[in-house]
Amino acid sequence: MNERIAKVIARAGVCSRRDAEQLILDGQVTVNGLTITSPALNVGPEDKITVKGKPLGEADDVRVWLFHKPAGVVTTHKDPQGRKTVFDLLPSYIPRVMSVGRLDLNSEGLLVLTNDGALVRHLELPKNALKRVYHVRVLGTPDPERLKALKDGITVDGITYGRIKARIDRKGQSNSWLIFELSEGKNREIRNVCRALELRVNRLKRVQYGPFQLGTMTMGSIKEIHPDDLKDILAELKFA
Repeated sequence: MNERIAKVIARAGVCSRRDAEQLILDGQVTVNGLTITSPALNVGPEDKITVKGKPLGEADDVRVWLFHKPAGVVTTHKDPQGRKTVFDLLPSYIPRVMSVGRLDLNSEGLLVLTNDGALVRHLELPKNALKRVYHVRVLGTPDPERLKALKDGITVDGITYGRIKARIDRKGQSNSWLIFELSEGKNREIRNVCRALELRVNRLKRVQYGPFQLGTMTMGSIKEIHPDDLKDILAELKFA
């Protein structure tokens, strides 16, 4: 079966589909000896593809790992500021993987990793609206009515955020724990929304991304989803 060239590259685990499209535009991809500059090309098993001069290997089976990201590391393969990255912390037996979405430097919790760039794109697509759940600690006690109003969305600094379910989970002497459920996952969404509500976030932890949950995983730990379980999950996600 023929597929778009960028999807084939992503499936081979080289990079995400978006990055593959950029490599094509940059003239870094050849098909049957010819350099291509447009991702609008379908290729089949018989086509010979190179990326940055290296032959494209056959796609590995889709694999997914769950990682409990600690705060203080960035979710990127290379950091221009030289900070430690998530990928620096992974055990040596983990192959090259990509993250599904990101958690910012000071956030912690569930990070979904996979060797399949096409799956990354599928899980991140806004139209799939996968639920993300966060536990958020803020200074003081929020107004429950203002939290409830987030179900209608909110605009902060010209950026409109869609429906958010937010509630108080428990109260402490000086801090409160909140639970946020959302499906967009825009950059720094929770921090920006909390700032608009005059809430100061001092801890942010993701505990769920779509069908994947952090559960009792300890900080810095990683586990692979069993192939049989992953097959069922991918079927539910309508990913083929």
